[in-house]
Amino acid sequence: MSHEAISVFDMFKIGVGPSSSHTLGPWRAAQRFTLSLQQQNILYKVKSIEVLLYGSLAKTGVGHGTDVAVQLGLCGEDPVTFDVDNITAKMDDIKAMKKLLLGGLHEIDFDPKEDIEFLYSESLPFHPNALTFLVKLHDDTSLAETYYSIGGGFVKKEGEDSNAKDEVTLPFPINTADELLHWCMKTGLNVSDVVLENESSWRAEAATKAGVLNIWSVMAACIYRGCHTEGMLPGGLNVKRRGAGLNKKLMNGRSYNDYNSWLATIRQGGTDFKYILDWVSCFALAVNEENASFGRVVTAPTNGAAGVIPAVLQYYIAFCDGNSNEKIIQFLLTAAEVGSIFKKGATISAAMGGCQAEIGVSSAMAAAALTECMGGTQRQTLMAAEIAMEHHLGLTCDPIGGLVQIPCIERNTMGAIKAITASQLALQSTPDYAKVSLDGVVKTMWQTALDMNSKYKETADGGLAVNVPISLSEC
Repeated sequence: MSHEAISVFDMFKIGVGPSSSHTLGPWRAAQRFTLSLQQQNILYKVKSIEVLLYGSLAKTGVGHGTDVAVQLGLCGEDPVTFDVDNITAKMDDIKAMKKLLLGGLHEIDFDPKEDIEFLYSESLPFHPNALTFLVKLHDDTSLAETYYSIGGGFVKKEGEDSNAKDEVTLPFPINTADELLHWCMKTGLNVSDVVLENESSWRAEAATKAGVLNIWSVMAACIYRGCHTEGMLPGGLNVKRRGAGLNKKLMNGRSYNDYNSWLATIRQGGTDFKYILDWVSCFALAVNEENASFGRVVTAPTNGAAGVIPAVLQYYIAFCDGNSNEKIIQFLLTAAEVGSIFKKGATISAAMGGCQAEIGVSSAMAAAALTECMGGTQRQTLMAAEIAMEHHLGLTCDPIGGLVQIPCIERNTMGAIKAITASQLALQSTPDYAKVSLDGVVKTMWQTALDMNSKYKETADGGLAVNVPISLSEC
């Protein structure tokens, strides 16, 4: 059996909200398409481009900014570095001028209202998140390329068999939890140690550690920013941001001036259970309110579930013994490996598997990471992941108005709390007596995803999306 090689930096991608599947993925697809045009030496021959959005991308695309992401990608902008404060101005400029600078190099006529088509009733068989770029050249010849946003910011071009990472030979090839445990038992290494060894197939250990710490710096900045930004979320639901208000209440007048002094002030509040619980919720709310506002976030493993892992890691840093670079690296490496097992054996796309594929997977990732960092054995680490996912099985994705707001933001607080609970259960348990394995729950999750009605898979066609009478003024 071949082993898919997935790096920690595949699972944790820096990007822009609100959706990894519907924002980051299409953005990357548009970038890949413009690069394809350059490689074919026809970018300057392009006369016009039409973008077709299929299935789930069409149904919730406006709420998730799919149209915005595609335009930015076609312009050659990068989601890691683009100033999110300039998104509105950039879109207004394209809309007013009806021009687009393809790849940042070649100006073409482009009217978003006419040239981006939402095919609500059409879906391609490979994956619900599909988009096609139709190009007409100045010599009247044409070409088309189709891409699939398959979850977590991963993109697959129609017809491609593999990517370069699949060709890397890892010292510890892993597709399943059993294989991961095999290597841990054979070598005596923790999960994070195994991952670090595998990452060395791509880059030096120092580079991996620096990259992981940079991932955390983006997560931490997102938490801090979300805890200090008030107002209403965009999109028309008029959802009020709660992270900043909760932060202010919990601070209770204590002063600070940056992230580090804020963290120290949080610690001064004590270890009362309700106090800690409120902070975990605050951390998760902050991240996903930023995500809903087209802020900079990290896929963990997706944007819709981006708050769970940062919230649990921030909890570990603030209230446990996790305030060191080595602990942070250990946490994120462990989380990434568990996420990759779910991606390989099931899915991390809500359009394929419902919210169990996003919040459920992120909760399992966080639970495993916390368990290893708290001194759990390799078996307890995997047991924690299993417990967390077991109690997310069947969770649907039914975003009201197609926005990553209700119930998505609060679900991140639930996923974080479940992760901490799952970790505690695993740490106080003997894995030898467990009845359900992590591979068993991954298999069950995938079977559940296949059986789930499509209207509960990120379409806004069922569940809360059709049962909550809210009028959208902007969507």
